[in-house]
Amino acid sequence: MDPEFAPIDSIDEESAELYEHHRIVADPGQKLLRIDKFLTHKIESVSRTKIQAAAQAGCIRVNQSEVKPNYKVKPGDVIQVVLPHPPHEFELIAEDLPINIVYEDEDLIVVNKEAGMVVHPGHGNYTGTLVNALLHHFRDVPLFNKGDERPGLVHRIDKNTSGLLVVGKNEFTMSHLARQFYDRTTHRLYQALVWGSFDEKEGTVDGYIGRSPKDRTKMYVYANGSEGKPAVTHYRVIEELGYVSLIECKLQTGRTHQIRVHMEYINHPIFNDDRYGGDQILKGTTFTKYKQFVENCFQALPRQALHAKTLGFIHPRTGKEMYFETELAKDMQEVVERWRRYVAGRNE
Repeated sequence: MDPEFAPIDSIDEESAELYEHHRIVADPGQKLLRIDKFLTHKIESVSRTKIQAAAQAGCIRVNQSEVKPNYKVKPGDVIQVVLPHPPHEFELIAEDLPINIVYEDEDLIVVNKEAGMVVHPGHGNYTGTLVNALLHHFRDVPLFNKGDERPGLVHRIDKNTSGLLVVGKNEFTMSHLARQFYDRTTHRLYQALVWGSFDEKEGTVDGYIGRSPKDRTKMYVYANGSEGKPAVTHYRVIEELGYVSLIECKLQTGRTHQIRVHMEYINHPIFNDDRYGGDQILKGTTFTKYKQFVENCFQALPRQALHAKTLGFIHPRTGKEMYFETELAKDMQEVVERWRRYVAGRNE
């Protein structure tokens, strides 16, 4: 890869594995050359077609301005590139797995992902992922027959988080959506069941998120900004349920595990989040009956109580604003109902 490549600093941690972000400075002796040809030679394992699609979607900027594929690169030009996914690394297998598609057209689909399904293959998860299912479902769509590692993906949610994802079906759509996620112009709302009650019904968590210094599988909030990247989560209390609360979270940034680590940071970890301390009985009484109630809730919801409830974006081809909303996943809804009955019974 060209030694002048450098990742764009503002890349979200969560998106880092789904996009390639590059900054290239043209040499002083650079001859005039179409940018699609220039980048095809500069970026490893990328086709001219992919570069052209990225340019048409506004994902290539020269000196901070968007350019088309026929732009002629000049000496000293500063070129920024956003590509939807990294080069192919290993073979993928198409699998006939169920996908809950809530919307589909010729350019994209919106999926309501079940908890427990990994979005894309990685270490320890090479089969059974959403991508494996997409390869089977779209076996006649050219984009899914090119051998790319993460075809169609422009964002992701955690394995044990349920909810909405948008998937592109062609290069142009992927590039356009990737730019929207990169520019943070999409609209995403999550619902979470968290431990404790809140003094204020609305609030904002603002803390730098980076890898934990003690456990590299976890993220950590660096309050003074000495490490990590800026992360902002806005929350609103929807319903108080005794020792837990149902809240809505809006992401201003998209860091890895952002809601989960931010809720732990303000002492309201997500219910049954085993990575961030929510799988312990953190609030409530010492009575055996209550402890058994909570344990039964943990068994009914064997994951963190987090759901990607809404998703909004601009349709790449039509320019229409698209908005989707789902009900809470059944396991999460069941536990919320259990807490409602518990609170009602306690107040009788």
